[in-house]
Amino acid sequence: MTVRIAIPEPTSADTEYNQRSLPPYLAALQSAGATPILVPLHERQDRVARLLAGTHGVLLPGSRYDVDPQRFSEQRIPACGPSDPARAAVDELLLQDAFSLHKPILGICHGTQTLNVWCNGSLYQDLPTQLGSAVNHTPGRLVAEAHPVRIAPASRLAGLLPREEAAEPQVNSSHHQAIRTVGDHLRIAAVSPADGVVEAVELDSPDHFVLAVQWHPERTYTTSAFSRALFAAFIHAAQSWQPRRIEESVAGA
Repeated sequence: MTVRIAIPEPTSADTEYNQRSLPPYLAALQSAGATPILVPLHERQDRVARLLAGTHGVLLPGSRYDVDPQRFSEQRIPACGPSDPARAAVDELLLQDAFSLHKPILGICHGTQTLNVWCNGSLYQDLPTQLGSAVNHTPGRLVAEAHPVRIAPASRLAGLLPREEAAEPQVNSSHHQAIRTVGDHLRIAAVSPADGVVEAVELDSPDHFVLAVQWHPERTYTTSAFSRALFAAFIHAAQSWQPRRIEESVAGA
């Protein structure tokens, strides 16, 4: 079976960012055995729905834009950057489709924040302003090992950590927003041990793969066994995915 993974364009307005950031996601999906289905951000909803009908999972990538604080009922602070309404609208469609049909979800960076807010959680609009962390969470995309993460022992994420990997693996980091209040039915899967910033969440469900990480495993896919394990688990879940029956969807709503 050909596994098809829906992935939205990272931004609606920054072509240079899309051209630079999208290829590593596509390469990681292809290397893990999946076919990426790119979802344009300026299509009509019915056309997006037709694209999603043929997919088996959703990957929510990073973005150079911030999540709009109005989505979690806060006023924007000066350090919060501009948002991308077109990306937010498509993410909403993808999340609705994935949760309605139990499709696997992998969130990365901005995608993690979007997932958390969609589940009624909140964010730090700007970590330096609101938390004052000593950890530099924005060293840039060229720094492969920015800081360690402490993984929750009983989490789905812990089961993906290779035996040869350190107990607190080093990850890259390119974000200034982060999860503040964890969303409904999500649980913390990893934190930054020095400041407690949430670095990964997952759905509290044994039969629905929903995992979201604050770092960028697509950037280290070729060099990190942990990164490859994240994508492999996601694609395996997509290979095993079956649409829920209507009565199951209603019972689980």
